[in-house]
Amino acid sequence: MSTAHVLLGVLAGGPAHGYDLKREHDARLPGAKPLAYGQVYATLARLERDGQVQVAATEGGSGPERTVYAISEVGEEALLDWLATPEQPGPYAAEELVRKTVTALRLHRDARPFLAAQRALHLERMRALVAEQRAAPDVEARIALDHTIVHLDADLRWLDDAAARVADEGNALR
Repeated sequence: MSTAHVLLGVLAGGPAHGYDLKREHDARLPGAKPLAYGQVYATLARLERDGQVQVAATEGGSGPERTVYAISEVGEEALLDWLATPEQPGPYAAEELVRKTVTALRLHRDARPFLAAQRALHLERMRALVAEQRAAPDVEARIALDHTIVHLDADLRWLDDAAARVADEGNALR
């Protein structure tokens, strides 16, 4: 995911400061890892350097000054290009699952305990996301959650298949 483009998408709705951008990013993509404030400000600095955002205002108050950013014409063009460009499939988040399983097997270790524990964590996360999806306030949030849920479901199928292969292989060696 391009954090810069998502932030440009937020700014397309109107000027905002970093705190609002982070909050809106996290609200738009429930189920995704929350954005760190440092990442927001580092991304804004790059976008400003590249002419895709500009400082619209600097607000003072009781706390530190807040810089309000607005999308530029260059940023709008970059956002529209990003929205129109299809993404290449992969790599997938489950890649680490595969690495751990293959490494355990190469070391002649029983991968089934890891696969079972991982399956339990996936099911727990799936239940939480389904509950969150049911309570989601809008179609955008439900769509973002759908994507995560479908990928978790695919991971669960892979975990089940991998456990079955490991069990079959173990039985064949005996």
